[in-house]
Amino acid sequence: MVERVIERGREPEPEETLSAYTFRFFEQKAKTLREGVVVIKGKDVRWEQNRQAVIKPYIMPGNWAKLGSPEWTIFINHIKTHSGKHVHQGGLGIFVLEGRGYTVIDGERYDWEKDDLIILPVKPGGCEHQHFNLDQFSYLRWHGKICGYTEPTCNLKATVHIKGDNR
Repeated sequence: MVERVIERGREPEPEETLSAYTFRFFEQKAKTLREGVVVIKGKDVRWEQNRQAVIKPYIMPGNWAKLGSPEWTIFINHIKTHSGKHVHQGGLGIFVLEGRGYTVIDGERYDWEKDDLIILPVKPGGCEHQHFNLDQFSYLRWHGKICGYTEPTCNLKATVHIKGDNR
């Protein structure tokens, strides 16, 4: 009788499970929060011209990985006459540091001045808005803050589909 010898090879490593990935993701996030940047010096942040205004972007998605409190967007905005009209989701708080003016949100005008807080509403499809400076001799200056992730580009409209609703 012939004896059979079966050689067992090494089994491949299992792929990372979704739960293992999730734990690793949150461990890395916690490490970033513990070790991230705590102070952002104004002198280290450059002013940038974008299509809306001149901004000083303190916290943007591009530097979230280095910060002790990521997933916020915080910037200072200078507007000489007006911003561009644009559409994006609300959830944005704008604290007026200097100046007076108004914002048109979906066709309705809202006046404001120094020390006021403007809140863009969260609405299906976002909100169309534009900011105006009423002082022709100085810049309007405000601080914008978005907590969490919102749409990455202007003019992107959200569509909400409810399962089972065929209207």
